[in-house]
Amino acid sequence: MRHKVKKVKLGSDKDHTTAIMRNLAMSVIIYEKIKTTQAKAKAVKPFVERLISIAKKKDLRGAIREFDRLLQHENSSRKLLEVLKDRYKDRTSGFLRATHLGNRSGDNAPMVQLELV
Repeated sequence: MRHKVKKVKLGSDKDHTTAIMRNLAMSVIIYEKIKTTQAKAKAVKPFVERLISIAKKKDLRGAIREFDRLLQHENSSRKLLEVLKDRYKDRTSGFLRATHLGNRSGDNAPMVQLELV
């Protein structure tokens, strides 16, 4: 039974799930708006909100170390520290919005537009 199990399996194994989460997070940070399935959006939303909170709270050196560990794209960490940190300085949470777009025509998967507020 899966009582109180909070981890999400998006792929077949842990490495694939980690790669999906990192790529989706970097896309949300760089492009500020992506179209994905509802399951992937629900999985990546807390990850991106945690990254923005780290950018706001930690000092510059600690935040850079954390982003190098979690992300693999230099532009995404730069955007977090230069643009998004100042944009959300008055906001405590709720940095992302998920808008339902309907179902995908191929496999009827629920689609969501995930965007920064």
